Amino acid sequence: MAQFVHLDRGDDGVAVMRLDRPPANALSTAVLDEIASSARELTADPAGAVVVTGGDRIFAAGADISEFGGPEEAAKIAAHFREAFDAVAAIPRMTIAAVAGYALGGGCELALACDMRVAADTATFGQPEVLLGIIPGAGGTQRLTRLIGPARAKDLILSGRQVKAQEALAIGLADRVFAAQVLQQEARALAAAFATGAVAAHALAKRAIDATFDSSSSDGLDVERDLFVQVFETEDAKTGVQSFLDKGPGKATFKGR
Repeated sequence: MAQFVHLDRGDDGVAVMRLDRPPANALSTAVLDEIASSARELTADPAGAVVVTGGDRIFAAGADISEFGGPEEAAKIAAHFREAFDAVAAIPRMTIAAVAGYALGGGCELALACDMRVAADTATFGQPEVLLGIIPGAGGTQRLTRLIGPARAKDLILSGRQVKAQEALAIGLADRVFAAQVLQQEARALAAAFATGAVAAHALAKRAIDATFDSSSSDGLDVERDLFVQVFETEDAKTGVQSFLDKGPGKATFKGR
């Protein structure tokens, strides 16, 4: 049984992955292994959509510094981070990080591994590794750069400064900001809206976007074409097209197959 990461599936099709390692949700290798396990479960048996969240004051404060040492320890820690966050990124459904309080270092990188980030107005994001004389090692230099651009990523990573929710929204690090007291319900409502959609198509669309982001436009269009053809093998595609013809747009009820 998981000790630090709890996975709850609701009747609304939403699964919530919640970090629970007081006091700061530090991402030890044990926590990372549980994140990876939960993510693999959500890939093998997907929910309609996923919310990844932590505590009210701290989403996740980053790596467990007590596990740091020299290059040998760093290699082991980096491998755990890579496995866990790649597994989160590979979940074939919309994943939404619901961030309250601090999301720093590895905590920020966990949020970056999700498809969207919704933040409480109390949220703070940052990659402060440089203040320890090190660099991000769990996707910060890559996912953050792709999200907000190289100049802004260098600003945050090379300074180690932290940004509040409204600045995160302005630079594209956060996608929505809500009052802290309603963050969880708003994140769940957003996830539930995705969960009622054509989730088989969601999986293929994510593959098309993620697999070709760094490819040429031509390669990306080739992948998109192939997956566009593949989506028509799904029951939801047949349902959606027929519903459009019968009733107009936005009236279909999908089954996720």
